[in-house]
Amino acid sequence: MPDKETTHTMSNITALKRRSFIKMAMGAPMLPMGSVGLTTLFNSSPLLAAEAKSGFQFAEFISMEAPTLAIPEVMATTSVGSMLEITSQNGNKKAYKLAYEPFFITGDGVPDGKNGKILAGGYVDIHNRPIMDNSVIGKERQFFSDCPDGMSLLKLEKVNVKGVKGNTVFAVVQFEYTNSNQGGEKMYGVLPSQIAVLTLNQDPLNGKLSLVKYTPVDTSSAQGLWITCGASLSPWNTHLSSEEYEPDAPFAHENPRFKSFSKNLYGNETSANPYNYGHLPEVTVNPDGSGTLVKHYCLGRISHELVEVMPDKRTVLMGDDFTNSGLFLFIADKEADLSSGTLYVAKLGKGFSIDPKDEGAKLSWIKLGHATSDEIKKLASTLKPSEIMTVLKADPSDETFTKIFYDGVANWVKIKPGMEKAAAFLETHRYAYLMGGSMGFSKMEGTSANLKDKVAYFALQNIQDSMIKTGKGWNAQSMIELEKPLIAGAVMTSKLEGNQRDQLGNAIKSNWVPSQISALIVGRDIEQDELGNLADPNMISNPDNLKFSEKLRTLFIGEDSSTHVNNFIWAYNVDTKKLSRVASMPSGAEATGLSVVDNLNGWTYITANFQHPGDWLGKLHAKVMPILNPLIEKNYKGRFGAAVGYITATPTSIKIT
Repeated sequence: MPDKETTHTMSNITALKRRSFIKMAMGAPMLPMGSVGLTTLFNSSPLLAAEAKSGFQFAEFISMEAPTLAIPEVMATTSVGSMLEITSQNGNKKAYKLAYEPFFITGDGVPDGKNGKILAGGYVDIHNRPIMDNSVIGKERQFFSDCPDGMSLLKLEKVNVKGVKGNTVFAVVQFEYTNSNQGGEKMYGVLPSQIAVLTLNQDPLNGKLSLVKYTPVDTSSAQGLWITCGASLSPWNTHLSSEEYEPDAPFAHENPRFKSFSKNLYGNETSANPYNYGHLPEVTVNPDGSGTLVKHYCLGRISHELVEVMPDKRTVLMGDDFTNSGLFLFIADKEADLSSGTLYVAKLGKGFSIDPKDEGAKLSWIKLGHATSDEIKKLASTLKPSEIMTVLKADPSDETFTKIFYDGVANWVKIKPGMEKAAAFLETHRYAYLMGGSMGFSKMEGTSANLKDKVAYFALQNIQDSMIKTGKGWNAQSMIELEKPLIAGAVMTSKLEGNQRDQLGNAIKSNWVPSQISALIVGRDIEQDELGNLADPNMISNPDNLKFSEKLRTLFIGEDSSTHVNNFIWAYNVDTKKLSRVASMPSGAEATGLSVVDNLNGWTYITANFQHPGDWLGKLHAKVMPILNPLIEKNYKGRFGAAVGYITATPTSIKIT
């Protein structure tokens, strides 16, 4: 039988007998707990229902406790023990218990819309043929991902999909990689990433979402996809994907991972061109529930984590998940069209700090170039890396070369004459450094924005290496001069303003340009606690995905932590400054797929996936691994599966009236 994701309550969990809890985990009904009545585990409805006539004043998340080994079953699955308290304008309060509802576990057979089944998260090559895992004789099977990531939830005005009884809505979900094959070999980055469109039935009475059809997106026209990570929904209703950790083109022929990627995609180790990866894919959902993919080549070839497009439909804020990464900005030429525009990199002023009490550093912007996607795509297909710039890893003692740092490693580079545009858009990290950009961040990941207050948020997953004066890749040009690392990381914030100019004094045509950067929320490294945590479990650690809800005035934070035994999803109210733990992922799993839709046919949703459950990290999981591994293997197909789903309210949906 297919594995089924289970959701456990943490409120007053210590009051439950272990026997009762195990029965509950197996599907027995929940009993009322505390002052909030609960219903059957899977009789849940979506998080919020919004009405036009509103008496709503504000929302507050009530935190759940971090799971412990007192009940290991909770640590081995997705646990949601938080509540959402709604306060109306007359002061009345109502609390709702939250829960988790999966659409599927990867590796499940899910409906293909043709009266058949298709493998959820299954991998295919450039010809859309299954890629097989032959690592264990007698257990040959198609690869499927245990690493779902970025996800968007949306609707179309006109649809043409059979089998939907209520409202038709869609989700686009991408599968970043698979952690290992059946033989135990690590598989990061060696399979072409997959994307699928989910056709969902939305019950108009309670808003519950259920899967009707799963449709893979054909990526062959984009030469396949490389390590798709975070994602966002554009203001024009498309899914903006990502390609993370762009392959280092001058040395790709030496990279066994990239050669394996090429072999799995094309059938040989040489056909994949590294310059075709590290860009921004965009998926448009069609009325029949299929998806059309285009890859934009003009937003810089960087480690795109997730981007955020501002309300002008032109300004794109971009994270850069890399060592020696930068803060990048793209201004499209036309609204709702990312096929041409201007690329900028930030330059920090003095005063960069990770202390929330400090004012932070001013930002200025360096123009790297203007291009269309088509012209950069043509350059990518016709130029070799050596024709764009010479890149050396040893000092040539030649003053015509410039020393820079790329991914923590010293490089000596020289651009070939007339190749500035090619360098700006195909060797963006190196070119941005040469142009004076502050290329000193370590893993600048998720990006989101608070439109009412005109501020942006950026996740620094960890603060180490190039951000520390003694760290690898540190450089004075970055203006980041921290004395010691903070592995737990931080969420940074920036004001968004107009009337900004580039380094040549030319106007930047946007009213949504980051003008300074300072710390908002900071984690705390600790000596290892009894459970194994290396960062304070009651504070954020290694923030990754960020999404802001305008309606709830809440910043949601998903963790990709090497310091928390279980990764969490947090809710931070920007008005009250309260941080609440909303959900806990299975131990060893990263929280992914985070998105928020404030109003979808009157309902509000928070989507949430996770990656690689039971990916044990030595010292961090030494105590819990022997106890939790059998449970996680049972829950998630021997640790080869992971959940795609959303956070809901139970027993009734919530009216923000």
